[in-house]
Amino acid sequence: MHTFGNRRDIDGLRALAVIPVVLFHFGFSTFSGGFVGVDVFFVISGFLITGILFREISAQRFSFVDFWARRARRILPALSLVLLVTLALGWLLLTAKDFSELGRTVRYQSLFISNILFMREDGYFEPASDLKPLLHTWSLAVEEQYYIFFPLLMVLLMRHVRHWRWMLFAVLLISFGLNVAYIDRKPDVAFFSLPTRAWELLCGAMLAVLPKPRHITKPWVCHLAGVAGLAAVLAAVFTFDRATTFPGWAALLPVLGATALIWSGGQGSSWVARLLGTRVLVWIGLISYSLYLWHWPVYVYANAVSIDGIGHLEAVGWILLALGLAWLSWRFVELPFREKRVLPGRKPVLVGGLLAMVALAVTGSVVRSADGFPQRLTGKALAYAQARDWKAGQMECMLVTSDKNLDKACLVGERKEAPATQLFWGDSHAAALLPAIEDNATREGRPVWLYSMSACPPIVSDDLRQRCRDFNEKTMEQVRHLQIKDVVLASNWSLYVYGREDGDKKVLLNASDNTAEAEARMAAALKARVAMLRAAGVQVWLFKEVPLQRKGAISRLTSLARAGRSAEGLGRPLEEHLARQHFLSALFDSMSSADPGVHVIDPTPLMCAGQVCSIEVNGYSQYKDEDHLSYLGSARLSPLFAPVLLGSTGN
Repeated sequence: MHTFGNRRDIDGLRALAVIPVVLFHFGFSTFSGGFVGVDVFFVISGFLITGILFREISAQRFSFVDFWARRARRILPALSLVLLVTLALGWLLLTAKDFSELGRTVRYQSLFISNILFMREDGYFEPASDLKPLLHTWSLAVEEQYYIFFPLLMVLLMRHVRHWRWMLFAVLLISFGLNVAYIDRKPDVAFFSLPTRAWELLCGAMLAVLPKPRHITKPWVCHLAGVAGLAAVLAAVFTFDRATTFPGWAALLPVLGATALIWSGGQGSSWVARLLGTRVLVWIGLISYSLYLWHWPVYVYANAVSIDGIGHLEAVGWILLALGLAWLSWRFVELPFREKRVLPGRKPVLVGGLLAMVALAVTGSVVRSADGFPQRLTGKALAYAQARDWKAGQMECMLVTSDKNLDKACLVGERKEAPATQLFWGDSHAAALLPAIEDNATREGRPVWLYSMSACPPIVSDDLRQRCRDFNEKTMEQVRHLQIKDVVLASNWSLYVYGREDGDKKVLLNASDNTAEAEARMAAALKARVAMLRAAGVQVWLFKEVPLQRKGAISRLTSLARAGRSAEGLGRPLEEHLARQHFLSALFDSMSSADPGVHVIDPTPLMCAGQVCSIEVNGYSQYKDEDHLSYLGSARLSPLFAPVLLGSTGN
């Protein structure tokens, strides 16, 4: 059987790298640290590439053109195919926004810098990353950048520096130091960038250029190194998880483990080398590059057309599909190019690779500049996509960042001579209620005020940003000045206590990362605001938070519609919603029980039929995004606010 580099154990090691990555991505929790397979790949690449460079430079027959032609022949054909197919599936399944983002990613990857794009976005382990069909190309970008710069470094060192191995080792240490230095301050830089990842490839590189030992290594040493290396890699696979600070110091375990495995296999036939050289592992290793390329787009698109995510049984089916695509890609794309049956010369393959990348970059740019071609969408898919745009004036009724016009507000409904005595006050979640407010104001024939500022809860707290404190103070002055009788307080309450569910930095009331302290601060801050309003003779209506949906769930609506599947049952389990809102619900209810002038409005019974808080109802989306109501979703809550106006009539 053909094996690249004539090392069956290295082909098997590739299998040991790719299998955990695939199982981790498809949600098999046993392989919680499967992401370290990428680090194993880095060590393998560093070893093999440096071995080629070392031999050719030493023999004075190295050519940059030959080297890059071999890399193009190895990497670009399968990559180009996967990028093209991923774009085609994106055209069929994705929302305009997500397809536009995919176009941008294709453009960046065609320039070998997708890792830089992902470095500026959500972290690798965040739920939002599950929506990016080409997220996995970050590691290819790191390797491609390495292939550009490392040959230049090797030529300079080997030709002009006497003790060049020590210099190479110094570069390794500097890279590792950068990785450790950035892991806490800028974890995304540590994870995605070449300077902080190069040490992993350089561990393999150092192994490739070690001088030949004077004495034959004793067999027991090889066996021990192989066992220790395998144990280190498997320990990382089975004990690391998304909470592991990675790469950082933790990356030493899989990297040194992979280095030990390669070294022991090169010293003779160790137990572990024989294990890695078994037929099944070698076969998986041979198709590992294509399997890595295909598995992630398969996962993302499979997830996009599922209701409750991918179960383990479904995952097995999708993994088998990825394996089939990988074999086909290896057999009919990789091998013909690598065996020079297609574009046999170095110049044709370089020119062909360059043209392919340029064509893909242009295609990605066109998709991006066309905003993802929203005209692709029709029927339900179009209706779901349109729900993501506020068109009732919500943005016009909400301050976002300006702190100059704090009197900005919306007077909703008919402008009769009688003054408005109801006021809705809060952050963007209050602005989202505009259609429901307008419906009630029009029906009752009376105007209603809406005061809202993005990311500013209507509470009394020094933890708020200055613009929020100024806005809230102005709004409170208006309540007194306008002699408001009823105030509805609405907000994304849990955000300010617990932070975002996608792992975003904790905000405002949870700066200390102490949940109990944050809850106590919210209770005090909200009670202080209610006390001020009650002292001003105001009836207070506390609007409980609408159920938050999971990241990506709204995009899934369009994908399901495009795939011809029903979205019935898609939504947040009621149990999860109640668990997140438990403290806040208890707080609201206790305040209402203690004061007859404080009332609670709960949207949960209306939005959560059965055990699911549905995203869509009767063929339309209730949400604009994961936590803001759409126009129709807001209008559906209109009956909840009728008591506010009726209560004012009886004051």
